[in-house]
Amino acid sequence: MTGADVDVAVVGAGPAGLAAAYALARTGRTVRVLEAADAVGGRMRTVRAHGCVIDTGAEMFPSRAGYPATWRLIAALGLDAEPGAVPRVGDALAVWRGGRARPHVGRPLGLLTGAGLPPRARLDLVRLQARLARIGGLDPQRPERARLGARTVADLVRPYHPALRDRLVNPLVGGFFGWDPERSAAAPFAAHLVTAGASHTWHTYRDGMDTLARALARRLDVVTGHPVTRVARRGGGVRLDSPRGAVTARAAVLAVPAPVAARLHDDAAPAVRDYLAECGYAPMLRVSLVLSAPLAPRGAARFATLVPAADDPLLGVVTADHRKHPGRAPAGRGLVSLITSPRGTAELFDEPDDAVAELLTARAERFVPGLGARVEHVLVHRFRHGLPEAAPRALALRAGFAARPAAAVEYAGDWTALRPCSEGAVASGAQAAERVLAHLAGRSAARPTSPTGGA
Repeated sequence: MTGADVDVAVVGAGPAGLAAAYALARTGRTVRVLEAADAVGGRMRTVRAHGCVIDTGAEMFPSRAGYPATWRLIAALGLDAEPGAVPRVGDALAVWRGGRARPHVGRPLGLLTGAGLPPRARLDLVRLQARLARIGGLDPQRPERARLGARTVADLVRPYHPALRDRLVNPLVGGFFGWDPERSAAAPFAAHLVTAGASHTWHTYRDGMDTLARALARRLDVVTGHPVTRVARRGGGVRLDSPRGAVTARAAVLAVPAPVAARLHDDAAPAVRDYLAECGYAPMLRVSLVLSAPLAPRGAARFATLVPAADDPLLGVVTADHRKHPGRAPAGRGLVSLITSPRGTAELFDEPDDAVAELLTARAERFVPGLGARVEHVLVHRFRHGLPEAAPRALALRAGFAARPAAAVEYAGDWTALRPCSEGAVASGAQAAERVLAHLAGRSAARPTSPTGGA
């Protein structure tokens, strides 16, 4: 398209869109990022209020081995140059059992201490881990290659001790991904499990989980408050309509949730349309409580405590955010978040903020005694499209989506690889950039090799 405003327009300033824009800009292309919200970060956005640093979505990320594309960007931007800027959370995870939080979940030490599991369930956890190690094709960027077929998460754990399912796997799947184990495909979960590493190796950003997004945005042409309503191919390029005025580009990257991408660009190829139609999403609901004292669940002094459905069907995770890093709350005060279970999200997502906060705070009193009396401020965070929930049908269609030729409209997001995490988003951005460059160069070969490990 001659006379285009930019070479590439990117819709969405979450980690996927910003990673794509950064990779493209480094090749000398002119790139503009259009973001509907008033700030960057997407589901990694951080709110700074009441003296606190409050992460609204993503909380932590694994070591370099588990998240290579993310750590490459961290290094490229110099975010880890200052000691302590990307600190380790430490033994981050506990599970509630028998009236208290049990530590060492997701690490080898938990096999000795129990980590909330009875001895037979611990033995079955070892068996499950050994089974996953033997399964071929557990590539988190290509989950359809795993030899798990159409099995769901529930199918995967059904042969093992019920406590392994009820006290570990289901709380993990529901609390961190918002998934229904009976509906969600096993392959993406299994691949994530074997690559994420032990929980004591997990990291966070000292200055909030939006640190990476903000660092990328400072180096790019990003326009916030710019909703895009339609994306259409025009005259050899792309036109992006918006109430703020149309933008023309030689190519575009839709770095938005799959249902939004399908709505914005309804002229996609059949393999793309079919895949988009099957990419379901689990919504996310979270209540952050600023406290007058640093309270936390009874028991182990850990950051996040998984809550099994038997202990509360509506609460999925309780996080003591002030334990993630000392700078998350002022000295002497506390910051606790209550994250709903899949059932809790379904029942409460559309309820008023006050009603949601009151109900969840009352239910959390059992786990954090005195919580209600210490609440000073409440913030409710909702993501209608929280995390992609890969059903077996979407998994079966992903190979066709991945094999599509490079085109003027490309896609980025954790849903493109059915990998519900920031690493999936970052890696997808790098791959989308490669596909755009192939299109602009007149190459139509699908699946270019990504230097950042993207699929």
